[in-house]
Amino acid sequence: MSYRKLLRAIIPATILLTAAPAWAESRLALVIGQSAYKSVTALPNPGNDAKAMTQLLTASGFEVSSASDLTQSEMRGAFSDFAGKVAAKGSDTVALVFYAGHGIQVDGENFLIPTDVDPRREADIPMQAVRLNDVLNTFASVPSRMRFFLLDSCRNNPFPAVSRSTGSGLAIVDAKVGAPGTFVSFSTSPGAVAEDGSGANSPYTTALLEAAKQPNIPIEETFKRVRVAVNKATDGRQTPWDSSSLTEDFKFIGAAAPGPKLAAAKKTVQEWTRELRGKPVEAANEIMVADGSDESYEAFAALYAGTTRGLQARDWLDRHRRLVAWNRAVLINTAAGYSAFLAQYPDSDLTITARKMIERLRYRPEFVAAVAAPVQNASLNTCPCGPQPAPQLQPTQKKVDVTPTKKVEPKPAKRASKPKPTREPEEVVVVRRPPPTVVYQAAPPPPPVSIGIGIGIGGGYRRDPGYGGGHPDGGGYSGGNYRRY
Repeated sequence: MSYRKLLRAIIPATILLTAAPAWAESRLALVIGQSAYKSVTALPNPGNDAKAMTQLLTASGFEVSSASDLTQSEMRGAFSDFAGKVAAKGSDTVALVFYAGHGIQVDGENFLIPTDVDPRREADIPMQAVRLNDVLNTFASVPSRMRFFLLDSCRNNPFPAVSRSTGSGLAIVDAKVGAPGTFVSFSTSPGAVAEDGSGANSPYTTALLEAAKQPNIPIEETFKRVRVAVNKATDGRQTPWDSSSLTEDFKFIGAAAPGPKLAAAKKTVQEWTRELRGKPVEAANEIMVADGSDESYEAFAALYAGTTRGLQARDWLDRHRRLVAWNRAVLINTAAGYSAFLAQYPDSDLTITARKMIERLRYRPEFVAAVAAPVQNASLNTCPCGPQPAPQLQPTQKKVDVTPTKKVEPKPAKRASKPKPTREPEEVVVVRRPPPTVVYQAAPPPPPVSIGIGIGIGGGYRRDPGYGGGHPDGGGYSGGNYRRY
């Protein structure tokens, strides 16, 4: 055997041996490809993307469950069954979901689109699609080591009847506000549209298939390479985006470094300006895309303002900041929050949605203000169940003198000193006493009647109002909004 043939035989074996320790944990994956849509034009690539990802993940040690062209009920069932498998494997499981197909945002929430969806209006989408937050919450509630959600689903909105008011692309999903150990990747940046591609696979899946095959590459480095490759393949029109709350390392092929994951130091705009200055525009663009931070985009857009890449960077930065502000308004979900967004961004693809949400929430109480300190102070002033000084009762007096150290409502005080309860027993005794008769005239006089006066003072229990305020008599209203992932 020649030296070259021997080397070619040794390298694959070395890769497999190196990867084996990383497969000690359970690896489960669910791969879904949605191509055959019934009410809109079919997508050619998601089915191919799902098949290719199934092969890649199987080679990477995943036990893969694959499905294609699912209806809403079938998609919900697939997610539920897969969550059951993850739960059965135990807390040391790595769970991965790959979805290729249509996805849109409605009112700041993302929805994955089944093949049987046929909306006539925007309000039909939540009823006919699958809410991404529901999927994220389902797997966050299942004990697992890490969770990956890879979404090649930011293609153009296929529904003309609802596209005018839904906004472009998908909304931001911030993994850092969810369960630790979560990684979310979109095929393009929030608010932008991904391309289906002219080849057998989409640009995102093509780049992921190549980057994930490289051994001993940490997950963040893998997706840096994906961002750069997609940006180049689309001439800057599409740049994938990801968010991570991972606390330890992960590699598709190879052993992950033991111990907690160390956060990389974040550079300022000034530091990025010094690093990028003087570099050729394409080289600087590659560095910026690989980093993916607002600071690197800010520095690049200023340094290369007169170039096509500089304009693309400025557009990415403006859109990203707008989507961050939109995500903040959605999380607050009040009329004031959406009004603040409109004041900052009065003319965008989300303007119609923001105005609609303001109108919908116009008469809803501002819950943030309702749970502030004034409510707590009011409850202390009116609730009789708080700390009160003990009333001083004089045994020789029938009148109760209660002098509280804190202000109390006049109604409870009046009720405590009302004399009727103390006189009522005396009146009943006098009325019901039998009249004297001749038989008992010679008898000794009866002993004096002792009339006991008992005065009970108690405050009624007052429940604190529920979140968001409530009826002052204790009927709490459980308000609030569903929190997005």
